Amino acid sequence: MRDYIRGLLGPVGRKNGWQLAEYAGRRTPDRLQRLLNGARWDADEIRDDLQHYVAERLGEPDGILILDDTGFLKKGTISAGVQRRYSGTAGRTENCRIGVFAAYATTRGRALVDHELYLPKSWTDDRDRCRAAHIPDERTFATKPDLAKTMVLRAIASPLPIAWVTADSAYGQERRLRRMLEETGLGYVLAVPQSQQVPHFGRIDHLFSQAPDEAWERRSCGDGAKGPRVYRWAALQIASIEDFDGELPTHQRWALARRSISKPPGDRLLPRLRTARHHGRAPGPRRRNALGHRGSFPGRQERVRPRPVRSPPLHRLDAARHSGHAGARLPGGHGRRRRGKRGSRNGSCLVPLTVAEVRRLLATGHPPATHAHQSLTRARALRWSQWRRRRQAVACRCHYRRRLHTIEGRSGPRHARSSPRRIATCESEQPSPA
Repeated sequence: MRDYIRGLLGPVGRKNGWQLAEYAGRRTPDRLQRLLNGARWDADEIRDDLQHYVAERLGEPDGILILDDTGFLKKGTISAGVQRRYSGTAGRTENCRIGVFAAYATTRGRALVDHELYLPKSWTDDRDRCRAAHIPDERTFATKPDLAKTMVLRAIASPLPIAWVTADSAYGQERRLRRMLEETGLGYVLAVPQSQQVPHFGRIDHLFSQAPDEAWERRSCGDGAKGPRVYRWAALQIASIEDFDGELPTHQRWALARRSISKPPGDRLLPRLRTARHHGRAPGPRRRNALGHRGSFPGRQERVRPRPVRSPPLHRLDAARHSGHAGARLPGGHGRRRRGKRGSRNGSCLVPLTVAEVRRLLATGHPPATHAHQSLTRARALRWSQWRRRRQAVACRCHYRRRLHTIEGRSGPRHARSSPRRIATCESEQPSPA
């Protein structure tokens, strides 16, 4: 478990069992895969332990709970909750899963403290599909704001000291979420769309369009990639509503909007709703934000399709082609390699080197000094590369063999002769069955 957590927090490209085991310095990923597939451990108890740990290390009376969702790109249709939808991670419609997360932030640091998997109706309406993915029968459809409400209630019951809750417009436009936060006594700063309706006043952008020019102040909301992000800000107080607040309201509601300084007035507004308790400090653009720049990752995430690299200098990185790694020889045997299980030759079939594999080998060839206790030696990196490419070759053979059997079953041997040449290549490297 310790190696698994360190791998998740470490500079590992893809968080799969192979790369996590390689980063931890293990010879094979068998133990990590057993931890994820066969070991019994309760994720809810680990979450509770994590919240106690974060409360002890980072807890402050004015802590902030941040709600947001993100997408994880997936292939296939077996993973729980996978479906084609818009993903903010990819910036387009992709096959992905959506998770709703809660993070805790103070001036001492920030950490993720809770999560929920979003299941679309295409999954919750198909109980057989849910059982195949080991989803409990009592799990029903819930919107993202409903999942956020569940996490907020769990965070309130935990030892985390929380004073504010913040989220984007996907959650801020949900009236029931705002009402629940007011009933629990938490202040909130939630983004809302421009078309958000304010009781007795209409659209919220119409309210700010009537504000005079002197009501807008130039303020920076933090440093970005190109320097300070300066906008024009305006705030107005929203009157209390007797149906919700009663005769003695306990909160004040404010609307905060920002406007670009390079565009004409009224071009676009990004309103925020924020509420404050009467005994707290008055909300406004002068209040310092404990989150800072929210620690966003610079750059853009890109997916690179692996492709063979046929440059002669790069082939020297292949351990199977090097004279010093020609394979174990039998005593007195005339250069024959030992046969492994199932009659396959040890290292006889490897997939070609890809760009991603070459980058990984070059990165492990010069490890940083700060991670010397976990860095891979050159021999270990080559051994892992050979092991990984051999497993990929086995998966390739199984895939094309299954496709070949499918083609033969559908149309007979006539289409088997027109099957891809790569099938015959991979099969020719294996001994013919008896």
